[in-house]
Amino acid sequence: MTAPAPDFTLHGRTALVTGARSGIGRACALALAATGADVLCWGRAGDVGDTADEVKALGRQSRAVGADLADLEATTREVGRLLDDHRVDVLVNNAGIIRRAPAGSTPLGDWREVLAVNLDSAFLLATLVGRQMLANQWGRIINMASLLSFQGGILVPAYTASKHGLAGLTKALANEWAAEGVTVNAVAPGYMATDNTASLRADPVREASIRGRIPTGYWGEPEDVAAAVVFLASPAARYVSGHVLVVDGGWLAR
Repeated sequence: MTAPAPDFTLHGRTALVTGARSGIGRACALALAATGADVLCWGRAGDVGDTADEVKALGRQSRAVGADLADLEATTREVGRLLDDHRVDVLVNNAGIIRRAPAGSTPLGDWREVLAVNLDSAFLLATLVGRQMLANQWGRIINMASLLSFQGGILVPAYTASKHGLAGLTKALANEWAAEGVTVNAVAPGYMATDNTASLRADPVREASIRGRIPTGYWGEPEDVAAAVVFLASPAARYVSGHVLVVDGGWLAR
């Protein structure tokens, strides 16, 4: 007797992906579309039209939406409009920013902006969209954590605090909502070849040092993270909740 294959498809589902303009967010949007989901692409000032067009080229419905996630009032209004028009089954809280400075000279404004975008908006979107998911008794929320959800890092105190907080938020929401059919998980990318790491990869000393510590021996690609997001969003991951899935080539295990 042949065992049934795991179900990784998302036909009939709609996903909302923040930070979908490029890099990991774009890869997530396209991967979710490739597995059958319609995708709402969120970007600051709606600058995600190209990604939305790529989703449509895969035969799925898409819409470019957005607001500055640091503006929680504007974000609340935009989410309200979206939920009036769409049932959101999958939320990927991918958007994030980083500000680099020693802790002692980090402006309070930078601290607040990073926490607002990386943590406050993730909580806001999860609770607003989560209410609809709870009413439907089905939903998948996937937060974008980081290696700095586990480590302290250097010169990025606000970013580190936000990513530690996001890992904790993931577990807290999972505990409340799993019994209602809504799973909440996170993906923690390692060193990825994206625009955000371009300066590191262009520095031969830093690049070699980082790559030398990765057991696989190479930088990851956005598609590596997107594959983990698709798994967590799919019916195959129905018994996974409250987990932070590290996609780092073995970095943390070193």
